[in-house]
Amino acid sequence: MQGLTWNNIDDIGLALHEAHPDIDPLTIRFTDLLRWITELEEFADDPMKSNEGKLEAVQMAWYQEWKESQG
Repeated sequence: MQGLTWNNIDDIGLALHEAHPDIDPLTIRFTDLLRWITELEEFADDPMKSNEGKLEAVQMAWYQEWKESQG
């Protein structure tokens, strides 16, 4: 894999779930979410290309992963 970009919303959500499995994604502020995304080892895009819509999409993808893991 060449690295995650803002086009890989579902993959970013999965990576965040793997990195923070016990965190409810809906409790995370967007400032922290952006930091956690950019701290992912696989993330290889420009943090400045983020926007509220992209962060919201990542949060929802992560939430889906988290919700499924809750049984």
